[in-house]
Amino acid sequence: MIKQRIQLGHSPDPDDAFMFYALAKGKLDTGPYEIIHIHRDIQTLNDWAKEGKLDVTAISVHAYAHVQKLYALMTCGASMGATHLATYEKEGTNMPLSPLSASFSVNMSKAHGPLVVANRPMRIEELSHAVIAVPGTLTSAFLALQLALGGVDYLVMMFDEIPQAVKAGKTDAGLLIHESQITYEQEGLYLVIDLGQWWFEQTHLPLPLGCNVIRRDLPLNVQQDLGRLMRASIDYSLAHRDEALAYAMEFGRGLEQKMADIFVGMYVNEWTLDYGPAGRRAVTELLHRGHQAGLTPKVEELVFI
Repeated sequence: MIKQRIQLGHSPDPDDAFMFYALAKGKLDTGPYEIIHIHRDIQTLNDWAKEGKLDVTAISVHAYAHVQKLYALMTCGASMGATHLATYEKEGTNMPLSPLSASFSVNMSKAHGPLVVANRPMRIEELSHAVIAVPGTLTSAFLALQLALGGVDYLVMMFDEIPQAVKAGKTDAGLLIHESQITYEQEGLYLVIDLGQWWFEQTHLPLPLGCNVIRRDLPLNVQQDLGRLMRASIDYSLAHRDEALAYAMEFGRGLEQKMADIFVGMYVNEWTLDYGPAGRRAVTELLHRGHQAGLTPKVEELVFI
């Protein structure tokens, strides 16, 4: 049987590697599909998505506003800025626009997200006069930064080059994503603002960072099959954590096992299996605020596969 080739794009990072371990290492029966894994940094994947280059791909939630006509959101594979699921209680059947409504209550033990760091102690107010290294203009981290600070003077560079650029004084500050969020202190850098915590204080929601999307022009049954395979891969990794983590560490750029485990746990958890109502609400709110600020196109409808 000739199998249908499906190009699957994701970042070469521990959390994505952990998520896709079962598919990458043949732990699942993929049926009529041959999954081709393509590793690229998130900004490249965001740019490719604008061209509809891959069948399934990880992208930034921010980027989804720019590719919504080509791709639908998948219900699994999200990276959310929260360690544990938020618990919402709402009255009535209609969700109001503001998550701060009295109709909602939330219990979240830890919110986290991209960090702005500097090579010296710095007040948040000083960032308005700083040049900030950022990992791409379509990243959710950059959108959150703009929402938090307003106008931003920035310099785009590869995400893994940012810590050293800040340490060397090549930029005043840097916006960190991926594992640098838990190693920056080892590199002598100082936290200026945690954007995940800032977002939670503003909205009582987790900060939606990454998502997986699938081409809308694929037949619906194919979209659904691939969605089930993605969910099965995440389920497998969570059920076989040690072996999946060992594979993920190959993408950890020197992370020790304990640190890799912490980082993977930050972004592959209950949220990754399914956004749930709170996660969907978070995506809606981020894209709504981005549009209101003139930073993103309007998203007409969120479609989840």
